[in-house]
Amino acid sequence: MTTSTGDATAATAATAATVVTIGLISDTHGLVRPYVFTALAGVDFILHAGDVGDGVLEELQAIAPVSAVYGNTDPPGLPGLSQEIVREVAGVSIHVSHGHEVGSPTPAKLLARYPQDVLVYGHTHRQLITRADARLVVNPGAAGARRFDLRPSVARLTISPRGVEVELVELKG
Repeated sequence: MTTSTGDATAATAATAATVVTIGLISDTHGLVRPYVFTALAGVDFILHAGDVGDGVLEELQAIAPVSAVYGNTDPPGLPGLSQEIVREVAGVSIHVSHGHEVGSPTPAKLLARYPQDVLVYGHTHRQLITRADARLVVNPGAAGARRFDLRPSVARLTISPRGVEVELVELKG
């Protein structure tokens, strides 16, 4: 479990009573592991960064409302998927894409392309939290079938008056 805490300036717009927790998930490839329900319990909503697969959105809806983007393995026309998600939450702007639209995604490429405070992506299956000044880039890792000798994971993004915090949560079992 890795935690990154910061004082993203956009979060100062949040009121003292505003705390929003967002589940971040990617690369499920049609598999929702049972521990996802525990790892994302209590989140206000879920953002899926692509390579969703069949039936995943419906399963995740049992946890919280879900918004998702297309990944490079999602068939065209899969219901409920967008090319990108841009959302403002408690004064923090968030961008979600799969990342493959920039080729091999890196924080530098994503930061150069998108102006939002928090950038969420998938595609590489590798967990990553990077801060660049007051901006945050997060890859929650792959939550689906284990590949590339990487451990499956998701992330919890919390926006509060203290700032923006993200925690990677390994999916056991």
